[in-house]
Amino acid sequence: MVSTDVDTKQQAACCLAPNPGKATIIALGHAFPQQLVMQDYFVDGFMRNTHCDDPVIREKLNRLCKTTTVKTRYVVMSDEILKSCPELAQEGSPTMKQRMDISNKAVTQMATEASLACIEAWGGDLSAITHLVYVSSSEARFPGGDLHLARALGLSPDVRRVMLAFTGCSGGVAGLRVAKGLAESSGPGSRVLLATSETTIAGFRPPSPDRPYDLVGVALFGDGAGAAIVGTDPAPLERPLFELHSALQRFLPDTEKTIDGRLTEEGIKFQLGRELPHIIEAHVESFCQKLMKEREGDHHDQQLSYDDMFWAVHPGGPAILTKMEGRLGLDGGKLRASRSALRDFGNASSNTIVYVLENMVEESRRRKAEREEECEWGLILAFGPGITFEGILARNLQARAAN
Repeated sequence: MVSTDVDTKQQAACCLAPNPGKATIIALGHAFPQQLVMQDYFVDGFMRNTHCDDPVIREKLNRLCKTTTVKTRYVVMSDEILKSCPELAQEGSPTMKQRMDISNKAVTQMATEASLACIEAWGGDLSAITHLVYVSSSEARFPGGDLHLARALGLSPDVRRVMLAFTGCSGGVAGLRVAKGLAESSGPGSRVLLATSETTIAGFRPPSPDRPYDLVGVALFGDGAGAAIVGTDPAPLERPLFELHSALQRFLPDTEKTIDGRLTEEGIKFQLGRELPHIIEAHVESFCQKLMKEREGDHHDQQLSYDDMFWAVHPGGPAILTKMEGRLGLDGGKLRASRSALRDFGNASSNTIVYVLENMVEESRRRKAEREEECEWGLILAFGPGITFEGILARNLQARAAN
């Protein structure tokens, strides 16, 4: 049903107004490959597909699949792909070309579908997209995926493109930071399309007792794509979801080996250090405090506590979320949107923050319908290779406006 002007005014009246000139997320969208993986049945299929009969590896993978808290994931890898490229499941095979051929096609297709879903939710026209920010750590080609996506969508040849590559799990928030800067510096008429797209094809390989750390990624990561429309000064028929107030990026010296990925002839070799949750725990509070001061320095007298805020956190894994809750003293429900995204989609790298924000939008709608209180201010956070912290101080514009 098409909303009338009266409907739009009534809806706008119960939501918060964005500040002039500040970037807002106007719409969100997502897409997934067709292959749905049920975590309870994953181990049998993976062991069969990789021709592994090691009972120790099976036991470790079973245990990890339970501790990740993931229930479902989507993946590009399928029986059809393994039948056509059986060498992907063979140790030591030089398969980078095959992997990139599959991955490049898959990420463009998913990014296109997510972008179109986002544009439909926005209600605007493709011709209004002035900038494209594309994020992926799953491809390597010239020209890059930003151009392939622009062509697939039919964007104007004059669209201004930015590509962020190999930013890993922090890439989604990094993309929002870049989109925010472009929107605010380009004027009210600019509309930035942010698209993220990831697949684990490049890292798929048989397990080995010599690489026990591989099993963490096998049990945790998923594929998919996300998208957002970012712009300032929304038009009357646009429904902004979040205002991106200020953004911050920080890298932690001497931690570059903690998240380590290298392209080889056999694909990408990826390793997560066991110390990662502890490093994030040790540094997250000072990072959050610096972001929160951005609000205090903008003529806001009232200080916020952590429980006065919403938290949209990239769910790198359950241990990271638990460590954050403990360090910041967060109520158990504060990271509900993150835990739900992890449960339903796994860690889908840069895309996952889009799924978290979508969960938060749905939660806001539920709270509004039930006339429950919700937080206006909050933080959007992610952690990636570097170790790099990405954060945005944001306002939830769907929160109920004061009467």
